Amino acid sequence: MVKDNLKAAPVAPDVNASPSTVSRLGAEVLGTFILVFGGVGTALFAAQFPDEANPLGVGFLGVALAFGLTVVGAAYAVGHISGGHFNPAVTIGLFVAGRFPAKDIVGYVVAQIVGGALATSLLAAIAAGGPAGFFDAARAGGFASNGFGEHSPGGFSLLSAILIEVILTAVFLFVILGVTDRRATPGFAALTIGLSLTLIHLISIPVTNTSVNPARSIATALYGDTWALGQLWVFILAPVAGAALAAIVYKLVFAREKV
Repeated sequence: MVKDNLKAAPVAPDVNASPSTVSRLGAEVLGTFILVFGGVGTALFAAQFPDEANPLGVGFLGVALAFGLTVVGAAYAVGHISGGHFNPAVTIGLFVAGRFPAKDIVGYVVAQIVGGALATSLLAAIAAGGPAGFFDAARAGGFASNGFGEHSPGGFSLLSAILIEVILTAVFLFVILGVTDRRATPGFAALTIGLSLTLIHLISIPVTNTSVNPARSIATALYGDTWALGQLWVFILAPVAGAALAAIVYKLVFAREKV
């Protein structure tokens, strides 16, 4: 009888088993969707509601908080499944730092672009149901896209845009590498990363409208005016360069341990 009961007992799931590839890619789609939908949605619908004089508008501070809070929520929700990249620059930076396998880069980057594009597509559908002319005005304004020169919120040049995107993406990856290091205090990584992204937006929204994330830039450029696609290369290359630079420096300076 005991033997029969043992045979019939259900097998407990292995909590230490690695998530499947489908689960990991799905987590990246969902996390990037949350990031773009929350951050860009705030920029489109709440930054100036309904105009600059209305005190209900959340402004730059609200948009910066929105991007940071979405990263915190998404990272706590699915970060344990995929690692919570939600950003091609982060994925590539982690690869350069030796923290991520080359075979998974393409899948993660595609998942992130899909998640961001899905978010802006739904935001576009919502904007189309707004007051007369709302969608056309949003598109003419770039649909919260990143830009430089006349398309920079503060009129900053191409050089300024490249510098700030490289520097701040490098800072962002330094934070990520530091708080996810095995020597770091566990449990606070998502909160720290989200707060750092908020700070990054507070610094750079006036300069480029803040990218530090090619998936976010691609997603908004899809629905922005033609200039957004024309300037998109900066917000793909500069964040990737910044992340790679930070990864190299981190490996050389901070990842070494005494034997």
